[in-house]
Formats: sequence, C-alpha cells, structure tokens
Amino acid sequence: MTTMLKNIWKKATLTTFAVVAFTLSGQAQEGKTESDIQAIMQQHDMVGLSVAVVKKGEIIYAKSFGLKDVESQAPLTNNDIFRIASISKSFTVTALMQLIEAGKLSLNDDVSELVGFKVRNPKYPEKVITLRMMLSHTSSINDSQGYFTLDTIDPAKNPNWEACYNDYEPGTKYEYCNLGFNMAGTILEKLSGERFDQYVKRHILNPLGLYGGYQVDSLDASRFVTLYEYNPDSASFSPSPSAYAPRREEISRYRMGYTTPIFSPTGGMKMSAPDLARYMTMHMNQGSYKGTRIISRKSARQMQAKIADNGYGLALKTESNLIPGKSMVGHTGNAYGLYSAMFFQPKEQFGFVVITNGTSAPEVNEYNLALAEVLNSLYNNLIK
Repeated sequence: MTTMLKNIWKKATLTTFAVVAFTLSGQAQEGKTESDIQAIMQQHDMVGLSVAVVKKGEIIYAKSFGLKDVESQAPLTNNDIFRIASISKSFTVTALMQLIEAGKLSLNDDVSELVGFKVRNPKYPEKVITLRMMLSHTSSINDSQGYFTLDTIDPAKNPNWEACYNDYEPGTKYEYCNLGFNMAGTILEKLSGERFDQYVKRHILNPLGLYGGYQVDSLDASRFVTLYEYNPDSASFSPSPSAYAPRREEISRYRMGYTTPIFSPTGGMKMSAPDLARYMTMHMNQGSYKGTRIISRKSARQMQAKIADNGYGLALKTESNLIPGKSMVGHTGNAYGLYSAMFFQPKEQFGFVVITNGTSAPEVNEYNLALAEVLNSLYNNLIK
C-alpha cells in the first residue's frame, strides 16, 4: 500500500470512528433524556407529554410520551395537537405588531378609541389606558367579572363595570389579565377587517407552514389531545371536553369586533409541540423563520423587552429562575388541566417547548413544577 493510500485509509478510518462516536454519544444523550423524562412523568403523575428542543434554528429533538387519551389508551404522538392555553397570547400580539408595522395603530393608542367604548379606571378617569399597558398586564384591568365576553367591561352592558379595575393607577403595577387579551383580539378584528382566527391563520400560521388555529371546526378533531384536570382531594384525573367546544351556535351569531372572545385570543390556539417550536424559533430569530419574515426585528425586540417589574413584555416574559444561570424568554399556559411552556435563549439560540395534558404537579410563579424539571433535563442532556 502506497503512503498516499495509507494516509487516505487512516483519514477515512478516523472520520468513520468520529462519526460512530458522535452517533453513540447522541444516542446516549437521548437515552438519558428519555429515562429522565420517564422518571419525572412517574413522579408527577403525568398523563402525556410532548417536547421539542431547538438549537441554532433547527429542531434537534422532538418526542411524545404517555397517553393522548386514557379511555382508549391511545399513545401521544408528535402529530397530535393541544389547546396550548396562554402561549396563545403571543400569537395575538404578533398579529397586532404586523398592524403596527403597517401604520394602522400604535402601542401608545388609547384602548377606548380602539375598542369603541370607554376603557378608563374610574379611580383614575383622566389616565389613558394604552395598548402597551394592556398587552403587558399593567393596565389595572382585572378578570373579576369574567373574560369570556366584553360585556363585562363595557359600561353600557355591565352596571358593575367598575369592578373590572384595580385600585392602582394604570401603568404602575402588574396583574395578569385574560380580559385584556380578549380585548386585544377584538382590536385586531376592527383594524384588519378580518375575523380573528382567520387573520392569525392567514398571516402567521400559513406563511410559517404550521398546522393549528383557534377555530375548532377548522381542525382535524382526531388529532386533539384529551386534557385531564387533576383533583388533589381524590388524587384523580377527569377529562375536560370543553377545551375543544366548537361553539358553533355562538359563531353563527358572530359580531365582528365584539364577540371575538368566542375564539379566545387569550388562550385558544391549538397546535402540536413541534409546530409550536417552529413558531418559537421565529421569535428567537427576531421575527424570521427559514427566510419567511413574520414581524420586523424591531417588533420582535419590543415583544421581548421587559415592561413589568417581573420581566413581562408584550406576551413574552423574561424568566431568570427557570434554568440556573440562563435568562429565558417565553410564556407558559395553564387551562383545563393542560400545562404548557415555551422558552428560548435568544443570544445562545436554543429553546424548548414542553406540554402535558395532565399532571398532579402544582404551578408555582406561573410555571408548572413538572414542566420546569423536564425543561431543565432537556437543557442538561441536549444543550449544556
């Protein structure tokens, strides 16, 4: 064998060894990840769990565990879709940022003028409540009167409308408020001329190639993941079919620019974990995903910038305690027994989506303890 052939053979052998070693290392990491997840699921009585991990713009790991439906014992798959709860808020703001870029409104606009009725804290009647305040939960509006209809805060519809406001001045304190985001969806309809669910599908989901939406009847019901509410008193789970209520009768009487809460801009998006991870990557990449720009870099930075004292921006929150030593940006969800989390590190370019359809683990500081453990396991095994 000539010296040249020996060198080529040696180089090829070393390359093959490196590839095999890398493959074995990756398999070991995934094996450790899955054994960790199985242990966490058992510890916290998780019915099912879908996860997706993003690094440098690509999904490097996506897997589902446990059950999609307990009664049928159907296994959960990556193709199945959940009602993702409050992560939905970021879709609403992303859509509004598109309208802001088009010059149709401003974050400093008076919400009263945008929704078409008086939105003023009666204790501070001269203080303008802006769109920025509403989207950052600093408007002083609360959910005490409910948030499934705008009638609760409309002075012409609810004699107790004043109860929708807290005692403090708008813009000075934070209180999480679903009503504000249902109002935001209404504003989107008024200024775009498109029904809320259709706007989001046309201008965000379709361009990104994502399957999902707010309208139940527009989706394949066979892909819905059953959600299970945990009862700590009986240590048992019960299904929550209302999570996917089609609300056909209400939609048949739909009033553009007012009955928008039917679609729940505050929490009604349905989507799989991998598709949610692709959407998250768009925000991590400052508004663009694989060559498709959804919002400008400026809009993406505005959404991620801290406004409230707890790090909440515009439907995205900076969380410093989720992964030790890492400042993560994202959002959580909690409804009908489901818990979800979507968090990314914008500078280091990694992120996670974790969703469970039922667990006995409690929620602390706006994120579920079981999901926090899963997220840290994914970080330690696949990113760190």
